[in-house]
Amino acid sequence: MESEQRAEQGAEQYQCCGLLQQDLTELCAWAGIASIPRVTVRPSCAATEGAEPCRLGERCIQVELQNDSDPRSVCGVFLRGWKVDEEMLGVLSKCLPALGSLKTLKSLTLEGNPLPEHSFHVLMGASSTLSHLSLRNNCIDDRAAQLLGQGLSSMSSSNRSLVSLVLSFNRISDVGAEHIAEGLRWNRSLLSLSLAHNRIGDAGAVKLAEVLQPFKLRHEEVVERRRLLMEEQGQPRAAESSSGHALSLQVSAAAGKLSATKQRTSTTKKKELLRKDKSKQSKKSTAPSDSRPGRSRGAKGAIEEQQDTEAGDLAEPSHPLLEPGLHCGGNVILPGNRVLLNLNLSRECGAGGAWLQHGPFPMLVSSPPTDNRITERGLGALLAAVEGQEQQEGAGGRQGLRCLSLNRNNFSSACAAFTRLQELLLQRDPLPKLVEDEEERSQDP
Repeated sequence: MESEQRAEQGAEQYQCCGLLQQDLTELCAWAGIASIPRVTVRPSCAATEGAEPCRLGERCIQVELQNDSDPRSVCGVFLRGWKVDEEMLGVLSKCLPALGSLKTLKSLTLEGNPLPEHSFHVLMGASSTLSHLSLRNNCIDDRAAQLLGQGLSSMSSSNRSLVSLVLSFNRISDVGAEHIAEGLRWNRSLLSLSLAHNRIGDAGAVKLAEVLQPFKLRHEEVVERRRLLMEEQGQPRAAESSSGHALSLQVSAAAGKLSATKQRTSTTKKKELLRKDKSKQSKKSTAPSDSRPGRSRGAKGAIEEQQDTEAGDLAEPSHPLLEPGLHCGGNVILPGNRVLLNLNLSRECGAGGAWLQHGPFPMLVSSPPTDNRITERGLGALLAAVEGQEQQEGAGGRQGLRCLSLNRNNFSSACAAFTRLQELLLQRDPLPKLVEDEEERSQDP
């Protein structure tokens, strides 16, 4: 136990120098990794002579260099043909940021590589720069889905860079789908999500549908919304130890200030009305018969006011909790996630199977069907979500789902709800379906 703690402290204290092989060797030694990957220069299409090939299954890291004579000029890193375990993922998370020439990582594909601790969520933190992340065929279960949902968003933090997340061919059930839906609650960057070929049924589909349409805030979310509103008004944040009492005092003080402000505003308005009445009476005898210029000025003012209102509507709030909401029956209702454009919940045709990792390649073994099984109940909930977004069309410049894949689930493609859904999506999708999605063309995970 003490040796493990010393190893962790040593790894934390080590300062990476930017030479990948040297940093990799040092950090692997601290982590107790005996088999240290070899770093080789990736052969280019133009020049392959002298390049060291990586043998199948060898723990090898290939790099691309901007300058062939400078090992610090790494601009690309490739890991293929071997499994990345938990310890190695931690080592790489320390090595790669130290590579000065490696530009911000935008796309990562990590497929057929299940991790025992399901630590994929570390790739989706608030500081992550990834835009596209594919985690197909990694045996991701409901516990891992919970961590991924938390990585997408919570009330206190949210991923702002990820626009595409692929979680197909995993083991996510209705419970995991609910966790993912929780992550979509406050995430406003993700545009495309694939949950195809998992174990999601009606309950999971309903939870995903609920977050895509107006939903009411929970008590803790209402409290957080009030706190954020007061912060935006320049009021000091309440101390965490007495947050409830301090929040009540702040709300009371704000209400008192608002009441005093209303009184002053009311007095000022009365004086202004009296002044305007006197001015109108004095100008009656001199007013011209043609009042079109006055109407023109009024129209111009109305246009300017409308532009100001539209600009206010389009302004992006600092937190989704601050989005314009409705008060109904003592509840605060927000418009829901209208940023997600593509959602894939399709299922695999055939008897089903499980993909297991065998060496560097996954293989299919027979098993009972455990694929998505959404019926007309879940379909109805998703249809209601799309119809609800249709009614909110254009609010805040956000339009909602444009593509929803439900192919081969447990309902007839000729049922009325599916026909209606297809009609709505056809109207809402601005791009023609020239080529089917890659996951729909091939069933191989």
